[in-house]
Amino acid sequence: MMGYKFIEGSVTAAKGFTASGVHCGIRKNKTKKDLGLIFCEKPCTAAAVYTQNLVQSSPITITKKNLSNGIAQAVIANSGNANTCNFDGDSKAQKMCELAASALGISADDVIVASTGVIGQILPIEPIAEGMESLVAALSENGSTDTAEAIMTTDTVKKEVAVETTIGGKTVKIGGISKGSGMIHPNMATMLCFVTTDAAISAEMIKKAVKAAADDTFNMVSIDGDTSTNDMLSVMASGLAGNAEITAEGEDYNAFLEALTAVCKELSRKMAKDGEGATKLLVCKVSGAKTLADAKGVAKSVICSSLLKAAMFGADANWGRVLCAIGYSGCDVDVHKVNVSFASEKGSIDVCKNGAGIEFSEDLAKEILLMDEIDIIVDLQMGSFYAESYGCDLTYDYVKINGDYRT
Repeated sequence: MMGYKFIEGSVTAAKGFTASGVHCGIRKNKTKKDLGLIFCEKPCTAAAVYTQNLVQSSPITITKKNLSNGIAQAVIANSGNANTCNFDGDSKAQKMCELAASALGISADDVIVASTGVIGQILPIEPIAEGMESLVAALSENGSTDTAEAIMTTDTVKKEVAVETTIGGKTVKIGGISKGSGMIHPNMATMLCFVTTDAAISAEMIKKAVKAAADDTFNMVSIDGDTSTNDMLSVMASGLAGNAEITAEGEDYNAFLEALTAVCKELSRKMAKDGEGATKLLVCKVSGAKTLADAKGVAKSVICSSLLKAAMFGADANWGRVLCAIGYSGCDVDVHKVNVSFASEKGSIDVCKNGAGIEFSEDLAKEILLMDEIDIIVDLQMGSFYAESYGCDLTYDYVKINGDYRT
């Protein structure tokens, strides 16, 4: 039985946090918020993981420096401009930290900074400077939805979640927001995700938990095979829940990691379902692998297959594309043992046994695959390890969105 439960809220669910989002003028569309802020009343232990792309945004450079001591108190993030591949990018990212810190009365070194949007365009700092006063004034315990909106780019829905668990006899809350719809692929997907918690946990252990949670969730997402330049998952812990500080692995750490992973998994699913042009959430569930690495490798390979994604868009039970993706995954698999089935709220259907096709009802398969959430179930029959990956179908609209994204 899981030791957590989902609750209302997101980054302001945990004690000590407020948030806000405003339109400051980075975006031309005045109806879209483009600057967000998360603030804690006290310094937090904090950690982050980042994109593995060699081209990285200036905000990542500055955030890595600021988090080197494991402490943060605020997040400032903008949409509409990635602040990547710019000659003045680092100075602009640093200036964003300084502007936020000055308005909040904290140290600039305690600010996490992030940007998302078009690459290679100069980030105008003037709108951010002019909007900072109203951004700080708007901070509230009900402001997380505005922050979630402020970091959206091609996203069509805001992505928020919160959970509650018990650690050391104390109620602990963890909440998060994320953005991500295109340029999403394992190794941190193309996303920004900010998580807050009131758990008391050391900088060393929160760093460990963030990596572990990301490996099983965000790093198992792929929408289009492109690894972004700006990806970031950060977690800040205020300690205001009052639990004994988590300083080592054990029961308390495991409870925290389980709840953190639940937040990250739910946000991963929301991002995959909101993939650019997507009509369906795809979840590849791989069991029976020899190792965890094999389970993850197969799941990623299947969810990344453009041919499989296109088949799911057409509600075509083309299971051969699943076998094909497993075959080039590079994992230790006996293809003559592989079973495949498809499932949704309309039921499930076996389509492949021991690596070979079997008779099945195409009509039932079509009915199952027309739903907006589909499980691709793979049993390798070689061991006991399991993994999931998250993706979406490939549609005409994906090309349309990315054909004129910049202009």
